[in-house]
Amino acid sequence: MSQNIERVEAVMTAAPVIPVLVVNDPKKAVGMARALVKGGLPSIEITLRTVNALDCIKAVAEEVEGAMVGAGTVLEHAQYEAAVKAGSTFVVSPGFTKNLLDAASNFDVPLLPGVSTVSEVMTLLEAGYQRLKFFPAVPAGGAPFLKSMSSPLPQAKFCPTGGIGLATAPDFLKLPNILCVGGSWIADAASIEAEDWDGIETRAREAASL
Repeated sequence: MSQNIERVEAVMTAAPVIPVLVVNDPKKAVGMARALVKGGLPSIEITLRTVNALDCIKAVAEEVEGAMVGAGTVLEHAQYEAAVKAGSTFVVSPGFTKNLLDAASNFDVPLLPGVSTVSEVMTLLEAGYQRLKFFPAVPAGGAPFLKSMSSPLPQAKFCPTGGIGLATAPDFLKLPNILCVGGSWIADAASIEAEDWDGIETRAREAASL
């Protein structure tokens, strides 16, 4: 029951930022994903926080060339299975449970599990997980906390998510144990609703150049 580190790392190192998205309309999800890929952000996390999130993942997986679409906010086995069926190339969770790690071991699609404490990191390292999401990044201690973990737990590498924006992302990205950051600022709900693909592409380019 260990993580497919190479596959998770490919997602985490494709660009400095993984956009974390809330979208309910598959057609808009495709337009948004095309703008993100064009702007240089191929790894895309669509959270399971809307009724049609799985349809959005499926549409992006089938229609957007160059996109690595993953499912976020996956909490249990049934959601994991549904995310895989929809075409997710990776799965992200805000935390982890035994049920979720068991689900991950049943599927070929790798899990990026969330942590917010040193003990949780140690627990996952013991289970064979070395690539982790740090959530909620800013409330849980931010860059200083992650920096302090780099010496005692050097094998753990993180994607911090939660409260990070364009201005603060570099504080995280300069740390030795950070592979990328997750952020919702690139394609917020208003931009997606308004179909502001040019604005999303511009912000994606800014993020990709960090």
